[in-house]
Amino acid sequence: MNGSSKRDSQYVKLTQTPIPRLIISLGIPTTISMLITNIYNMADSYFVSQISLSAGGATSVVFGLMSIIQAFGFMFGHGAGSHVSRLLGAKDTKRASEYASTSLAWALGCGLLIMTLGLIFIEPLMRLLGSTDTILPHAIDYGMFILIASPFMALSCVLNNILRYEGKAAFAMIGLTTGGILNIILDPVFIFGLNMGAMGAGLATAISQLISFGILLYMFLCGKTQSKLSIRNIAKGWRTIGSVILTGLPSLARQGLNSVSTMVLNASAKPFGDVAIASMGYVGRTSSMIFSVGLGIGQGFQPVSAFNYGAKKYSRVKSGSLFTLAFGTAFIGVIASICFALAPNIISLFRKEAEVVSLGGEALRIQCVALLLLPISVVATMLFQSIGKSAPALILSCLQSGLIFIPLCAILPHFIGVLGIEISQPLAYLVSAIVSLPLMLIFFKRLPPDNTSNDCEVTENDFQEG
Repeated sequence: MNGSSKRDSQYVKLTQTPIPRLIISLGIPTTISMLITNIYNMADSYFVSQISLSAGGATSVVFGLMSIIQAFGFMFGHGAGSHVSRLLGAKDTKRASEYASTSLAWALGCGLLIMTLGLIFIEPLMRLLGSTDTILPHAIDYGMFILIASPFMALSCVLNNILRYEGKAAFAMIGLTTGGILNIILDPVFIFGLNMGAMGAGLATAISQLISFGILLYMFLCGKTQSKLSIRNIAKGWRTIGSVILTGLPSLARQGLNSVSTMVLNASAKPFGDVAIASMGYVGRTSSMIFSVGLGIGQGFQPVSAFNYGAKKYSRVKSGSLFTLAFGTAFIGVIASICFALAPNIISLFRKEAEVVSLGGEALRIQCVALLLLPISVVATMLFQSIGKSAPALILSCLQSGLIFIPLCAILPHFIGVLGIEISQPLAYLVSAIVSLPLMLIFFKRLPPDNTSNDCEVTENDFQEG
């Protein structure tokens, strides 16, 4: 099949396949990828926790560092992916390649900058992220290799998201799952077999990230994609990268605020000791896995909404949003119910201390209830970001990821103790849902009929229009 036939086939697939079947087919590979990614994150926590309670706390601290790296990767990845998908929907492959190449170059630059500054200031950085004196040595050992791998982490985020937005989620899955499985295998080998401790977990993660990046890059170099990566395609002016950053800001805000939230959470938990820091870290990893797996199908919605928006198939954008919301809520409800029932048992997989199991089990049950509200704000954010509506996407990302949580988590523990930490995130989810739902309904009401002009069509002025 030649290039033109491939493009036509992909266009027909994304604009004519029934919405439920299309979203599920694109979402299943992403769900598998997210499941493997979260399992290897939990594997890091599990294996490192076997060293000591303080070492277990280090995984919670370094998780904040990984969020910073991913924040920039996702900003360039979602920013490029949204444009690539809409441009391919408008059958403009040349500009799609420009956005892909430019974003990758900038992600590399940011990754190298984070690595350099992070390694120079690693001790103050780990303290800023919430390390206590007992956690600090483990956090430095673990975080050092995470920083070395930061360019590959950022680049993988970009490549993964462009593949997804092109409707090639299966290729992204291959890269991410291979790295994730390798990480799970290497963790016990390095941590216990080679007696490297927390440093071994960091090295295992760094190697897995390098392998993932290599596989994802291969997908582009061997012609599996419509957009092409080339130094010649890197835009010289600011318009292209400015448009990418503007569209990707919600992702930067989301991941960046997640990192700040982790710092605030660890700082608020400090007065309650390493038990609280480690327990809330285990809860965070578990609830993140529930959310990621539950809404992994929703990741299949983003290329559908962006591509069909660019192709002026607005009714499919609305149908996709509603299906994703209903499916995500139902799926998360089932998983959260199981985790609610087994919460103490899940926490005990990390550490057996009665205090950890009690505190972590209670917090996880509260999180499981609150997760039922999360699909509303997440689907709304996905919708607005994928079609280039940067302002509402940015607002909702901030609300969902920390704008409400951070002040609550900083203030409530002073009045109601550790319970204040446990309920801060659920309250933030509630506020986000209340704001998101009417914004999404108003957008649906204002959508024009199919194949008519719209105020956000992809044009040469897309940077100014956002």
